[in-house]
Amino acid sequence: MKISSGLTLALTALLPALTSVVASDVIDLAEDTFKGEVYGEDLALVEFFAPWCGHCKNLAPHYEEAATELQKKGIKLAKVDCTEQANLCQEYGVNGYPTLKVFRNGTPTDYTGPRKADGIISYMIKQSLPAVSDVTPDSHAEFIKSDKVVLVAYGDASHPIPTAYSEYANVARDSYLFGQFTDSSLPSLPSLPESPSLPVIVLYKSFDEGYSILPSSDLSSLDVSQLTEFVKTNSVPLFDEISPENFGTYAEQGLPIAYLFADPAESSSRDKLVEELKSTAKELKGKINFVHIDAIKFVDHGKSLNLPGDNWPAFVIQDLAAQTKYPLQNEAVSAKSVKAFLEKFVAGEIQPSIKSAPIPAKQDEPVYKLVADDWENVFGDLEKDVFAEFFAPWCGHCQRLAPIWDTLAEKYASNSNILIAQMDATENDIPPAAPFKVQGFPTLKFRAAGSSEFIDYNGDRSLDSLVEFVETHRKSSGGEGAAGGAEVDEEVWEDEEAPEHDEL
Repeated sequence: MKISSGLTLALTALLPALTSVVASDVIDLAEDTFKGEVYGEDLALVEFFAPWCGHCKNLAPHYEEAATELQKKGIKLAKVDCTEQANLCQEYGVNGYPTLKVFRNGTPTDYTGPRKADGIISYMIKQSLPAVSDVTPDSHAEFIKSDKVVLVAYGDASHPIPTAYSEYANVARDSYLFGQFTDSSLPSLPSLPESPSLPVIVLYKSFDEGYSILPSSDLSSLDVSQLTEFVKTNSVPLFDEISPENFGTYAEQGLPIAYLFADPAESSSRDKLVEELKSTAKELKGKINFVHIDAIKFVDHGKSLNLPGDNWPAFVIQDLAAQTKYPLQNEAVSAKSVKAFLEKFVAGEIQPSIKSAPIPAKQDEPVYKLVADDWENVFGDLEKDVFAEFFAPWCGHCQRLAPIWDTLAEKYASNSNILIAQMDATENDIPPAAPFKVQGFPTLKFRAAGSSEFIDYNGDRSLDSLVEFVETHRKSSGGEGAAGGAEVDEEVWEDEEAPEHDEL
């Protein structure tokens, strides 16, 4: 049979795509093949995905690259299409895409690592090793360069490695590589004498000076908290560029982040300022992490930190744990002004910046419009029961709750002792004095009259359930509000988590 030239061209064009599918190192799993492929493996990573999921599409090339590299080390990467294998995905508790799970001989645990190729590779290699690997003279040189941060403890029979080292390794194995060297012939160690006093712990890193040392003088009573602090202080660069790829590392540190926002087109002046600030960064090492960031690309992140978004360079400190931010305002950014600002911050002399929408000139709607500047006025009035919704305009669940919340407010409109309020959490910061942080939208909090305690509402969001909750927890005097308001379409749904900043 003769094939037309057009068909030949079409097949030729399709061939590369077909070849890439055939050549994939990611294993496609179904219900009848899952156990056979996964349960017999010491270690495997499985992605549960949906073809329409944008995050899954973004992950795909990184997952493929990681599969090819990890195949060389005997680690399988597989995937399950949940639109075709619904029962399998339900069996493993998949309720979002992509969900990644690490399997050890068939037992799953949640994957908590990065979603870029190098991060997946690094995470799974750590998972494949014992918490502490034995390092030999032959493997030493390769081992200390096998990840961005590698810890090696050196000791011998007379000078044993502290037990806190292995205890910490078991806790932090997902983040760092740990080795122990107990051979009588020590390798050449950086900045140590040829015969150092043992034991000693060295943190090797692919940045800054290349290593940090916890010498034997500090090891006699070493505990996990001391080792944790040593690693926290030394495992991130002194002054690095922050991006989506490494933001999680800084977040896990638990330290405030000092941002220098700069226009990349002005890189020479930025680099000069970074160099001038490095001495300050060294002084505050272990207390504050310093980063610089592309102000143009991540302008929205700057605005979320209460920077104006149109004047660079800019400087701001973010305390993730306290959810507070401290922008340097009303003066030019220079090494001198930043140093003075940081000194005041460390001394506790600077108040956090609280973003607030204007206080409404009048409150003529059933739902009270709460803003940050009006917080004390609302919650300082202990004679009222207050039920507040914290929402984001883009949140679909908030949009569906809106008519129900309006109806709830209408129901209690005639009762001046019950206030149904809402705050746009994208336009207002929760004041630091508040005893809670908003982690997802919508968040519903009830403060009873005469109390300073905030009660979480976690029930379904039907009007009847919300009214029942108010009536159960209210402490103010006065009868239930007069029934009223239109019928609403009542639904039950899960909380919608607040997204991380689009940029980071």
